[in-house]
Amino acid sequence: MAPSLNDDSPPSTIDEAFTENNLQPFVVLQKGSSRKSDRKSSGTGRTRRIDLSSTSPKNSANIEDEKEDENMNLRMEAFEFVWSKIESTIKDVLRDINMNVFSEIQTWVHQSFDTIRSLGTPEFPEATQSFPIITDANSKRLFTGLVLTKNMEFVDDLLTFEELGKHLKYQGCHVANLSSLDFTAKNGVGGCLRSLLRQFLMSSLDPADISILASWYREENCNNPVVVIIDDIERCCGSVLSDFILMLSEWVIKIPVILIMGLATTLDAPRNILPSNALRCLCPFEFTLGTPAERMDAVVEAVLVKPCSGFIIGHKVAVFMRNYFVSQDGTLTSFIRALKIACTQHFYTEPLSVILLEFASEEDNLVLEIERYGLSPEVIWKHVFELPSCQRVRLNKPTSESLAHAFSELKRLQNQWRAVVL
Repeated sequence: MAPSLNDDSPPSTIDEAFTENNLQPFVVLQKGSSRKSDRKSSGTGRTRRIDLSSTSPKNSANIEDEKEDENMNLRMEAFEFVWSKIESTIKDVLRDINMNVFSEIQTWVHQSFDTIRSLGTPEFPEATQSFPIITDANSKRLFTGLVLTKNMEFVDDLLTFEELGKHLKYQGCHVANLSSLDFTAKNGVGGCLRSLLRQFLMSSLDPADISILASWYREENCNNPVVVIIDDIERCCGSVLSDFILMLSEWVIKIPVILIMGLATTLDAPRNILPSNALRCLCPFEFTLGTPAERMDAVVEAVLVKPCSGFIIGHKVAVFMRNYFVSQDGTLTSFIRALKIACTQHFYTEPLSVILLEFASEEDNLVLEIERYGLSPEVIWKHVFELPSCQRVRLNKPTSESLAHAFSELKRLQNQWRAVVL
């Protein structure tokens, strides 16, 4: 008897079970999975080749990025080397311009010190106390150097008086540099005195007392003058400056202080700032520095005309910077800042600017200094020839030699141009 369609008895064979339950898709999935695993086990090499080919553009991109980073690092090192030469040249030029005046001030300081000492030297107990009070008017006068800078802005004076302080220290003077920020109504004369103690004693004391300065001078070295430099008195609070002068005049025999005051506009400025009692305490001597235009011309000649670093600005840029200096700003500091911006932009935008490193080294034969930076001339030229602009042209040995010859010819023409200008 044939089995019923509703019979729930299990099939007699496996084949009948597959047929009856229609499980072919399941079987196909099993076989498909098996083939996939077989491909993985037998075709691993082919898969690796596909992966390598797919990552190849990424690797080449990484190489290009590394070359670009290397190029930027070389340009940054070249910029630091070139700008350090420019900066040191500017400092040397400004120091040389002012050296004659600095020497005059130095001579005057020592002569003033000898005059103060000729009035007598008090013993230690008397020298460190405010009593007895000095009544002789001549003994209370402060030798004061009035240095006319003729600058429109005091920012150019900061370096000048800093260099003056270094020069006087080298000659054995005790020097303190004060700014207009020390002479404010908020801080009063105590702020000035604290600044003096901080610079001479290398410590800050509160409350500040000038007798501490007198004790320090007697204990440290009473055979050298004490010089106090105020870079711009026209920006100081007049009442605080007046109190400061009156205080020093009471101690001038015990502490041989010599004042140096910077004036930006006119030698008559103290009369417009100080009251008559403070003016009577001053024994002024006048000194005049070179004009801003003279300093500007000297810097341009040393940095842009004479051999310095190989970096040269274009004619339009030079005219713009010169006109801005003359007609608007008038500060050498702004001119130097603009020159640094132009130099920075050149090294940032021009891949071949790295050549300036060798240019600067050949000017002064600084081969050892270049090697200290880790950049030999061979490395520089090798890097130049690897730039895309050079790679587009098939460089051979004659081409390389002609490029080096052209570079030398450029230097020769620049030297001839400098000779004509000077």
